[in-house]
Amino acid sequence: MKKLAPFLVLLSGCLWGSMGLFVRHLTNAGLSSLDIVGVRALSTVILMGILLLIKDRSLFRIKWKDIWCFIGTGICSILLFNFCYFTAIQITSLSVAAVLLYTAPAFVMLMSYVLFKEKLTGNKVLALGMTLLGCVLVTGMVGSDSTNALSGYGILVGIGAGFGYALYSIFSRYALERGYSSLQITFYTFVFATIGIMPMASMQGILRYIGSNVENIGFTLIFGAVSTVLPYLAYTAGLNYVENGQASIIASVEPVVATLFGVVLFREKMSFGNIVGMLLVLGAIVLCNIKMPHKAKGKAIGVLELEK
Repeated sequence: MKKLAPFLVLLSGCLWGSMGLFVRHLTNAGLSSLDIVGVRALSTVILMGILLLIKDRSLFRIKWKDIWCFIGTGICSILLFNFCYFTAIQITSLSVAAVLLYTAPAFVMLMSYVLFKEKLTGNKVLALGMTLLGCVLVTGMVGSDSTNALSGYGILVGIGAGFGYALYSIFSRYALERGYSSLQITFYTFVFATIGIMPMASMQGILRYIGSNVENIGFTLIFGAVSTVLPYLAYTAGLNYVENGQASIIASVEPVVATLFGVVLFREKMSFGNIVGMLLVLGAIVLCNIKMPHKAKGKAIGVLELEK
C-alpha cells in the first residue's frame, strides 16, 4: 500500500481535474456556484452514508472530543476554500483565482513543518517553485490581461482559497493520527460541509434540480462519486504514507488534467506556455518521488537538506 500511496494522490488530482465537466452542465442547468457546492456536498453525504451502511455501521461512530477534526476538514477547509475560490473568480478572473488557489502546497508545506515536523527539503522547495510557475503557465495568466483585474481584496480571497484548500491535509492528518479511516473522514467532512453550505445555497433550487427527473438524480450521484467520493478517499488514504507537502504537490496535477479535458472535449486551444506549464507540474511530481543521495561525507550540501 505504501508504494501505491503516491499514485492514489495522483489519481485524486486527476479526478478533481474532471470537475469542470460536471460544473459546466450544472451551470447550464441554472445552478449558482454555491448551489453546485451544495449539490456536491449533499451527493457525497448520501453516497458515503450508503457505503458506510454496507461496509461497517460502526464507522458512523466518532468521539465527541475529536469532532473538531471534521469541523476543520468540512467547514474550515471545504467551505472556506469554496467560498473564497468562487469569490475570487467573480472579482478577478478564473486564471488568477486558479493560480492563487495553488498557493496551497506552500501553506501545507509550512504548516506541516511547524505542526508535524516534516522536513523542508531541497526537493520540496524546488518542486513547489516548479508547481507554482507551472500553474501560472497552465492557467494562461501570463500574457493575458487577467492581471488587470487584480485587487487587494481579490488577492486576499484568492490566497484564502489556497489556505482553505491546504487545511484539508492538516486536519485530515490529525484525524488519521486519531485512528479514523479515510471513509469516516470523507463522510464527516461533507456532513459538516453540507451543514455549513445550507444557509448560503438555495436548497430549494438544488432539490428542484435533483428531483426534476431520473437523469438528474443519476448525474448528481455520478458527480458526487467522481469529483468527491473517489478522489477524497484516494487522497486521504494516500496521506497515510505520503507527507502532506509532497501530497499537495502531487495533487497539483489537477489543473493539467482540467486543461487537457478542455482541449480534448471542448476543443480549447493550448499554447506553448500551457505545454511548458504542464511539463513543469509533471516534473515537480516526479521530483517529489525521487530520492536523492547525499553527497560525499562531510560536504556541505546547502542550507536545505536534500531528500534521503
